[in-house]
Amino acid sequence: MCGIWALFGSDDCLAVQCLSAMKIAHRGPDAFRFENVNGYTNCCFGFHRLAVVDQLFGMQPIRVKKYPYLWLCYNGEIYNHVKLQHHFEFEYQTKVDGEIILHLYDKGGIEQTVCMLDGVFAFILLDTANKKVFLGRDTYGVRPLFKAMTEDGFLAVCSEAKGLVNLKHSMTPFLKVEPFLPGHYEVLDLKPNGKVASVEMVKFHHCRDEPLHALYDSVEKLFPGFEIETVKSNLRILFDNAIKKRLMTHRRIGCLLSGGLDSSLVAATLLKQLKAAQVQYPLQTFAIGMEDSPDLLAARKHCPCEQRGSCTFSVQGTSFLLWKNLHRTDEKELESSPKVANHIGSEHHEVLFNSEEGIQALDEVIFSLETYDITTVRASVGMYLISKYIRKNTDSVVIFSGEGSDELTQGYIYFHKAPSPEKAEEESERLLKELYLFDVLRADRTTAAHGLELRVPFLDHRFSSYYLSLPPDMRIPKNGIEKHLLRETFEDSDLIPKEILWRPKEAFSDGITSVKNSWFRILQEYVEHQVDDTMMAAAAQKFPFNTPKTKEGYYYRQIFERHYPGRADWLTHYWMPRWINATDPSARTLTHYKSAAKA
Repeated sequence: MCGIWALFGSDDCLAVQCLSAMKIAHRGPDAFRFENVNGYTNCCFGFHRLAVVDQLFGMQPIRVKKYPYLWLCYNGEIYNHVKLQHHFEFEYQTKVDGEIILHLYDKGGIEQTVCMLDGVFAFILLDTANKKVFLGRDTYGVRPLFKAMTEDGFLAVCSEAKGLVNLKHSMTPFLKVEPFLPGHYEVLDLKPNGKVASVEMVKFHHCRDEPLHALYDSVEKLFPGFEIETVKSNLRILFDNAIKKRLMTHRRIGCLLSGGLDSSLVAATLLKQLKAAQVQYPLQTFAIGMEDSPDLLAARKHCPCEQRGSCTFSVQGTSFLLWKNLHRTDEKELESSPKVANHIGSEHHEVLFNSEEGIQALDEVIFSLETYDITTVRASVGMYLISKYIRKNTDSVVIFSGEGSDELTQGYIYFHKAPSPEKAEEESERLLKELYLFDVLRADRTTAAHGLELRVPFLDHRFSSYYLSLPPDMRIPKNGIEKHLLRETFEDSDLIPKEILWRPKEAFSDGITSVKNSWFRILQEYVEHQVDDTMMAAAAQKFPFNTPKTKEGYYYRQIFERHYPGRADWLTHYWMPRWINATDPSARTLTHYKSAAKA
């Protein structure tokens, strides 16, 4: 995880423009560099580094002796770089995974390059010999990328929009900033004056399609056909591989563990892979919530087994509970102590926060997110606070998480109301296509704000494309249970406790608080005193685009506009459930959830 920034054809002083790049310094707390492009005095790269791979030679822009005309700035991880290096017999100058982009581009051009990358990435590639600039972003937009381009050819690119909004350009008083679409690359001509002209924007991968790099990976052969046992075996193979390849790092690995199905499967498989790789440190897992939250109670069912105890401490007003290896023999103590962390044997950390601390974090969270989407903001508060804790109190830097599973495996409660398996399939693909606006955005910004790198194995190209290739009726909820196929796949694995494997879906923003007093209700009660009826009556006039329909939405929009005035179009629409008459995105407002909670 790093922060990348570049300008082409700037009319303003680069020394002044470069100040904007410091807005994303949180993405790379280990080092930073600004570098002008030889022969183009109005072109510049900026880079903030989080040193995860090749700590000695990993600074960017990457330039190697063999290709002195190529400049690369990228944010991401290319998991198959060693396999491709050996297969094509490339001579590497560094151990940086991104160097593979230069060699692949030289060998086969930009289209073959992006299709061969197994990983997550956002990059800016400059070819001064052929006068080209290339931008690219991974299939799901796991790594962010924004751009601004004027009619006269000024181009600005950055990992986050906040690094572009204050840039100056003589021809444009208000620079239009927009997200670069996932799964695409763009080709631009570089003119002698440093300006650019867009040539083409190309979609290089659809989530349904098996990626080209599958030809070169080392996954054991999958069995053909859609018999249930065959499918389950293939899914286990691909999921194991998705975790294994993501161990690529020189920094300590940790894992978010809410106690739900997705994070529990990730944590348990991760621990298995770390043991196989003979990693010497214990896996740190992290959960957050208020007292009596379902997520904390469930996550405790995974903490260090026969030797455990706890201590509570405080950092900047927020309480933290760390389950540690201490001898306890009292049977009652064993029953009430942590049991998904117990099962897998991790060093489990709990972060406890109260409603006041959550509300106080809203301004920072919305600034970091660059969105005002209601469900995204709600879910981000907990993730922001736990990321803050991880950075300040541990040495875990590479953090695994379960993002993407709900979209891929039809895990949202409203999928029970899908009119048909085919409609459910369409909705799943729509959600995956829009991840970069919602869950992936949340996961990246809340962790990157504290200099952490997030890894999301459920969005692995091989795993997700195989899952989407299965017959639609195989993937829908069954017997009143969402993600039935995923649960069934690991039924006999003993990876996680059965009660966790079959635990009903909890939204992250719901699971961090008790059923009696949901986080969304806490927020709504607070906002009731911040936004009055007169303000709501004038909402359509004040906010004609994406007009907020609730006081909570109005409150978030106010904060957003204070930080990013006139940028409301970054969010195309609010996230809401389909096929039901929902007035709130929380799962706890849905009939299915209420009946499940009573049961």
